[in-house]
Amino acid sequence: GEPAYTPINKLQPFEQAYHRHAGPFAPLYRLFGLVPSVTLEKLEEWERLIFDACTLCGRCTLACPMGIDIAELIKKARHGMFKAGLIPDRLQLMDRTARAWGSPATPADDFADIVREVGEERGVDIKIDRERADYLVTVAPAELTEHTKALADAAKIFNKAGLDWTYHSEGFEASNIGYLNGDTDLQEKMTRKIIDCAVKIGAHTLVLPECGHAYGAARWEAARWYNDKLPVRVIHMTEFLQEVVASGKIKVKPIGQTASFHDPCQLVRRGGVMNAPRDVMSALGLEMRELENNRALTWCCGGGGGVVSNTRADPIRYKAFELKKREVEAAGADRFVTACGQCRITLDLGAKHTKWDRKIENLLELVADNLVD
Repeated sequence: GEPAYTPINKLQPFEQAYHRHAGPFAPLYRLFGLVPSVTLEKLEEWERLIFDACTLCGRCTLACPMGIDIAELIKKARHGMFKAGLIPDRLQLMDRTARAWGSPATPADDFADIVREVGEERGVDIKIDRERADYLVTVAPAELTEHTKALADAAKIFNKAGLDWTYHSEGFEASNIGYLNGDTDLQEKMTRKIIDCAVKIGAHTLVLPECGHAYGAARWEAARWYNDKLPVRVIHMTEFLQEVVASGKIKVKPIGQTASFHDPCQLVRRGGVMNAPRDVMSALGLEMRELENNRALTWCCGGGGGVVSNTRADPIRYKAFELKKREVEAAGADRFVTACGQCRITLDLGAKHTKWDRKIENLLELVADNLVD
């Protein structure tokens, strides 16, 4: 390991600023020059540490003997860095695109056409822009580009369960780039779009896509803009799958193989959804072969917190991938499954980089492909 990447070092400018400006001895430190000001050069160095070398996974928080939420402090540091214009170029571009389009992937005006085209290509009845529905289903950027099958997979399951649902052009993008970048204004705007849309169409449940950060932004942080109580129920796609399987609304065919599951950090360690994916995999007849570090102790895929979109961080990301690769190989399962599209992309990129001949599958896809007719 490299000492520069230790969690406490990533917070050192916070400590320095505290002692100089807010601590009990701050006047003395300033008077005698014992603690220097945080310089622009220091902040530019810090930017690489908190954007390249941190995925906001929270494993350091779990390990901290003093119970300090280090990941949350780094997220707050990103708020200040964003306002100072000190974030990676690619993340700045995604932020501007999301502000202009409502999504970093596609303009809102094109969303309905994309959904209809996917429905026609895959022969699935996909509900779009209905005026009233019980469930509002949202998406992540990758589902509008390389993983459009997920749009049809969700539709197949909702239709099979006989539920009243829709995608909607006024509130479709759940993967909140503002949450990652430290752009709190954009975070609020994107959060309100999907929740307010759900309220507008009379939905009682907002279903988030297979995206970990979408869960953190909408499930756990949205209440700050709604007087601490959300007007709709917010659940992750994995929780929805557990519900419809457990209630018997859908039935799935047993696969009859072994499988390992990559626990997405934001969904599992930060979000607490540990049993739902395993319940669904059990219903699919998959025998679990747990990774050595699983559930709350999971190793990050290496691409969370915007790192996968920050090419400058590729060398660090590939090192993180090696940890996961070794665990998967040691488990020796037939299939490797996750419940986060961003994790899947990161793991796919790592597999390609290392020429690792391993398919990474999403839970939504497994359920949709094994529905009982």
